[in-house]
Amino acid sequence: MLRGTKIGLRARRESDLPVLHAELYDDVETRSRADSRPWRPLPPDPATSPFAATEPDDDAAPFAVVSLDHDELAGAAGLWGIDTHNRSAHLGMSLRPGFRGRGLAVDIVEVLCAYGFTVRGLHRLQLETLADNTAMIRAASRAGFVQEGRLRRAAWVNGEFADEVIFGLLAEDWNPGAHERP
Repeated sequence: MLRGTKIGLRARRESDLPVLHAELYDDVETRSRADSRPWRPLPPDPATSPFAATEPDDDAAPFAVVSLDHDELAGAAGLWGIDTHNRSAHLGMSLRPGFRGRGLAVDIVEVLCAYGFTVRGLHRLQLETLADNTAMIRAASRAGFVQEGRLRRAAWVNGEFADEVIFGLLAEDWNPGAHERP
């Protein structure tokens, strides 16, 4: 398990699927804000669910997020679109409703950065989020990400277009643990 100060990242387990699928996928409103693909009804089946436990591959590193204080499943996170030639990847996360607002996001971003930069040897990490997602924007900024652009009305979200913002962080600009300093 990869550990931060508040969370751990571990491989997803079969037992995680029903919880993650019910609380993160079947919440249509939230899922529509987190994924650029349209929501469609899917059963919590390992063959179809985006939260299924999968074998490791070179293109993605999916994790379960575990709250260290109670060893509870808090959500899902990972790197995706890993490009080994350009040494870059995208970063994303989703927390179960009961774990939002607890200050876990910065720790998750930090641990994903540590994994991407020190374990995978990546040079660049990028994340995209809706412009009104203040929690993710705050977490990204506190972890050292820099806003690199804004895509106006680029996302179709729950019946209307919304702006997306793009954040990037280079390995040489990464300062692990900087968010913990006073």
